[in-house]
Amino acid sequence: MPTHVVAEAHGDETGALLAFLEAQRGGLRRAVLGLTDDRANQRPSASELSLAGLVKHVAETEQGWVETAQGLPHSIARTQETWHLSFQLGEDETLAGMLAFWDGVAKRTEEFIRSVPSLNDTFPLPEAPWYPPQARQSMRWLLLHLVEETARHAGHADILRESLDGKTAFELVDEERRAQG
Repeated sequence: MPTHVVAEAHGDETGALLAFLEAQRGGLRRAVLGLTDDRANQRPSASELSLAGLVKHVAETEQGWVETAQGLPHSIARTQETWHLSFQLGEDETLAGMLAFWDGVAKRTEEFIRSVPSLNDTFPLPEAPWYPPQARQSMRWLLLHLVEETARHAGHADILRESLDGKTAFELVDEERRAQG
């Protein structure tokens, strides 16, 4: 889980974008480092957000966007009435299970992106009032959007973790490095 993405002088754009996405995933994963399910489900701020809920939301959102780009129906369908469930673990869900699920999503994302002939290839955006009719976006846009979405929530996670136990992102980086030996 890199904290600084080193761009190779002769690296490819796809690899660079995937590396930036993984760096943002790492920030969110580090925010839950060493937490029990109970701690990860706590809501230490005025917000309804929890660290476990953020992990679930980011994993489901990434999966949904990749399924959209593949032209597949969403395997986890959310409605306006159930949208809030993407931000909280269900009774049978655990943080460890959600992190494992997200690892699978990340693997499928990379496999799909590496399989497309070009980052210029496009896919139709879902019908929604905030998108123009028949709007299309490129695979490059998809990756940049996933980086944006994950980074936004990694920032939320930093605040929530510091509110829980005072640990900052830098302390968690050190903790992770010590654990890896």
